[in-house]
Amino acid sequence: MITKLDISKLERSSTMLDEDKFWDIIHESIEKSTNQKQQKNYLKRLLFKLSAIELIGFRLRTDKFLFDSYTSEIWCAGYLMNGGCGDDGFEYFRCWLISRGKKTYYETLRNPDYLVKELIEGEIEYEFESFWYVANDVFEDRTQKNLYDYRDLDKFKTVEANYIVPEFTWEEDDNDSMRKICPQLFERLWDEKK
Repeated sequence: MITKLDISKLERSSTMLDEDKFWDIIHESIEKSTNQKQQKNYLKRLLFKLSAIELIGFRLRTDKFLFDSYTSEIWCAGYLMNGGCGDDGFEYFRCWLISRGKKTYYETLRNPDYLVKELIEGEIEYEFESFWYVANDVFEDRTQKNLYDYRDLDKFKTVEANYIVPEFTWEEDDNDSMRKICPQLFERLWDEKK
């Protein structure tokens, strides 16, 4: 039986979960799983231990990391790794990126070609849509309420609705432009897919 969280006094929040705590949860979920389904289930178990305000904070921290990784160069990496990448696919690609942990996330922000280290033989899709919703699902299971109703978006602005569309530094029909940003990913993946 699920223990319900008392949220009768809970107000909307703009406070992200402590970054170290966020990454500790992600790293434990990576260590205890071998695939996305297992990682999602393990994340849910870890998130069940959080308070309602921490669950909101986990989602806000995720949104912040998604916002910060909304760049042309990371989109290029997602395009190469997934054999194409539209708006939704880019969202799910960045969810996957966050799910790979702190080092992978920050190294990729510095150099998207770092993701060549995350390639898995035979893998054809690098997306993790359900990662985006894991805190929402736990919040709803524990409160019977929608987590979205408790995000203070008047104060918390780094959400999807406020993305600044980047100026693209590459074109899908220009191999050289993609190769310049992600030379190793291009050589490993694009030649195989074209």
